[in-house]
Amino acid sequence: MFTKVLVANRGEIAVRVLQTLQAMGITTVSVFSDPDANAPHVSLADEAYPLGGSTAEETYLDRAKIIDIAVRSGVEAVHPGYGFLSENPAFSRDCASAGLVFIGPDPDTIELLGDKVRSKDGAIRARVPVVPSSPIWLPGDDKPHDLVSEIGLPLLIKAAAGGGGRGMRIVERIEELELALESASREASAAFGDGRVFLERYIPSARHVEFQVLADSAGKTIHLLERECSVQRRYQKVIEETPSPALDQTLRCAMAESAVAMAVSAGYTNAGTVEFLVDPQTGEYYFLEMNARIQVEHPVTEETLGLDMVELQTRIAAGERLPISQDDIRPMGHALECRIYAEDPYSNFAPAVGQLLAWQPPSGMGIRLDSGVSEGQEITAYYDSMLAKLVAWGQDRASSIGRMIRALESFPVLGVTTNIPFLIKALRHTDFMSGDYDTRFIDKYPALTTPGADLFQSVASEIAESFWQANGNTTMRQVSDTPRDNQSPWHGLPKSVFP
Repeated sequence: MFTKVLVANRGEIAVRVLQTLQAMGITTVSVFSDPDANAPHVSLADEAYPLGGSTAEETYLDRAKIIDIAVRSGVEAVHPGYGFLSENPAFSRDCASAGLVFIGPDPDTIELLGDKVRSKDGAIRARVPVVPSSPIWLPGDDKPHDLVSEIGLPLLIKAAAGGGGRGMRIVERIEELELALESASREASAAFGDGRVFLERYIPSARHVEFQVLADSAGKTIHLLERECSVQRRYQKVIEETPSPALDQTLRCAMAESAVAMAVSAGYTNAGTVEFLVDPQTGEYYFLEMNARIQVEHPVTEETLGLDMVELQTRIAAGERLPISQDDIRPMGHALECRIYAEDPYSNFAPAVGQLLAWQPPSGMGIRLDSGVSEGQEITAYYDSMLAKLVAWGQDRASSIGRMIRALESFPVLGVTTNIPFLIKALRHTDFMSGDYDTRFIDKYPALTTPGADLFQSVASEIAESFWQANGNTTMRQVSDTPRDNQSPWHGLPKSVFP
């Protein structure tokens, strides 16, 4: 086993990885940008080194800086988390050249799976169902309309490289095609340095369901069942749960077998996720992509299976065999995850910045919070706007939803606008409650992102005031006969100040 590991990331995933490594008795090293100098992942690590700079490009994406720190600090391995360099084959090769173990798949596998066209070809070879798609298109190519003939409308334009919703466009009319292709290509080129795009059949009412897989260096490959990820904004997940309410046991088994087949076909090692689209009308499913890293939503799998994904990743990277078999995968209960973002759901989920004046996470039975921020911290525009992940576990779906709603309603945040009111609305919606929702859920119901007279707003005010007073800030309130609302230090503040 490794004795010292560097975590090449920030925020909640850096904290998450550091906690497991330390529990394993491994000395930890973190890196940080100038804006993150006082972030939790810095103080938590045994050693922390500055990257110098503020932007992602000059800090967490700077391979040379991170490798230099890793070598100087004497680590044996690097855990990339998710995002940043986690799916960068060049970084994986840099680690190997420096004598470091990259905690993830090998660079050739990362390269293969990072190319959506090549990975789809791999799925076909593995006899995994795929969505009908076109050849690659680049600006200047002739006759883009010819690409539509075998796919039909509506269709989805997708970047050949990268993910996260970048370079994606829905086309419903043929007249929109050329402009959409050019726009998607420009965005893909700016985001990934690769402007290649392709067309894919668009399934309007699709469910987004993924399967977690694990594979060791001896070729043992298992799945850890599914996660439902259909609540999305701008093609990015917001709420995830397991088990999926959309799958019966027959479909679940078929998709699990396809996920393992895809991983085996790619020669995959470590933790990965195979993503599918499910057509609820036909019961058919299609390979979407395979992510060569740990997923943001891995906690729901951990909570239902009692496993530590980061520990398993680390042990596999150290050359150990998987300590579990497929027969050991026996889920218990239901788990739900909500991503807490610094963003305004009433302004098209625009990122928000500011200082976290109050950050009092909920607790209690079945509640878990993976967070990378702390009270008093400045939230900047330099990085992704996710602050934390709130996870609720229950014996069944109804109890996990109930616990999540109660937790969100008792989560006061002051100083930075968050998406908490939206999350509460979404969870209370009849479609979500019934499990009958798809990837169009947010777009179908404008009321979810329309400001209103929220009861949560007044509740949050009361909770925030309570914490304020509990911390000795009593001078802002005078005892009088005036109504309580007028006595509150939060009274009169704009609605956007609260979560």
